[in-house]
Amino acid sequence: MGVTVWFTGLPCSGKTTVADSAASILKDRGYKVERLDGDTVRKGLTSDLGFSKKDRDENIKRVTFVAKLLTRNDVIVLATFVSPYEERRRITREEIGRYMEVYVKCSIEKCMERDVKGMYKKALAGEIKDFTGVDDPYEEPINPELVLETDFETLDQSTQKVLNCMKKLGYIT
Repeated sequence: MGVTVWFTGLPCSGKTTVADSAASILKDRGYKVERLDGDTVRKGLTSDLGFSKKDRDENIKRVTFVAKLLTRNDVIVLATFVSPYEERRRITREEIGRYMEVYVKCSIEKCMERDVKGMYKKALAGEIKDFTGVDDPYEEPINPELVLETDFETLDQSTQKVLNCMKKLGYIT
């Protein structure tokens, strides 16, 4: 049975790193796995969109459609998107059905430290507008199935927490 595991959190919080690690283990165990990542999707499926609230919501709406199709075809979808708005995440959960939300919680200071692209620095200098965590809000999940604290946990610990939660919820054996 498929499921969408939705990783949400600030830019550079560790969403992609943890999901890639979990994907590798799941594939090694014989599961059908697809990764949907914000950076990758914006190069193709949603390359026409910017970062206004309207465009962000449309971005997640399109990704939700793809994740729903994959999930109902017995694929484990590991989706990594900032997805800063609680209402849009709620709609995504309802549309997909088999869904597990993972809040990748990390201090903004640690996110800035990890930012190899210099996005936070540019946003603070006013070079990037509507940047989540700087001049655009991030609404923390109200009731995620799992919270990772990537500024305190190792990659292995966070990955294992994801796999354990998936097993506990009956998505994997």
